[in-house]
Amino acid sequence: MKHLLASALLCLPALAGAQTPGAAQSALDTVMAGKTLRVCTPGDYRPFSFHNPDGSFEGLDVDLMGSLAKSLGAKVEFVKTSWSNLMADFTSGKCDIGAGGISVSLERQKKAFFSEPYMVNGKTPITLCSNVKKFQTIADINKPEVRVIHNPGGSNETFAKTHLNQAKLAVHDNNIGIFNEVAEGRADVFVTEAAEAKVQSKRDPRLCAVNPDKPLQYAEMGYLVPDGDMRFKLFVDQWLHLSKASGEYARLAEKWVPQ
Repeated sequence: MKHLLASALLCLPALAGAQTPGAAQSALDTVMAGKTLRVCTPGDYRPFSFHNPDGSFEGLDVDLMGSLAKSLGAKVEFVKTSWSNLMADFTSGKCDIGAGGISVSLERQKKAFFSEPYMVNGKTPITLCSNVKKFQTIADINKPEVRVIHNPGGSNETFAKTHLNQAKLAVHDNNIGIFNEVAEGRADVFVTEAAEAKVQSKRDPRLCAVNPDKPLQYAEMGYLVPDGDMRFKLFVDQWLHLSKASGEYARLAEKWVPQ
């Protein structure tokens, strides 16, 4: 028994030492020391994050990242990326957190942590208002004669290639201009998240979101956190919890997300 106890005690310093480097490398410490929270965001996804022509960013996640930075005694700095380069930019250390309407996915989770989800969303078609009855289901859309457009590098592309591979698929690099392709009749359907479909249908009266409260596929939004960084993840989760409990999140969501 004494031999076993001695062996266990000898192991304790090694275990403690193994935990210390991970804690010292946390983004939590880096952000507080540098007083800057670097946020990777594509900036092309209303209502979450949109990069304006003057260089500023606006949206729900932009305001929320400002709140998170303030809780850390830091300023927020947005790092422009794209959906195709999001994970590469994030995992290379260009930023401390990823935000901007990022869908939680198992593929992304293989390379990074996610915060607790802050919004339930889901894949929703957007089309000309005159075509809403034609495109109610995946089966309605997944036909050779239907022209489906999608943006590259994110969950919209994955959904289109997985569930709509019988349709005529076309990629459009500009996620901002993609809605105009549908509005002007060069594509029949674009499938995106319900929140974005609602926003864009309000911006352009020619477009209608198809059953945004009953999406074609369940999805959640979350924030990317560096892989293995539990200290920072737990801080972000607690900040998000308190933001919702205080009513701050609800006020910002009401400002940006159509009901």
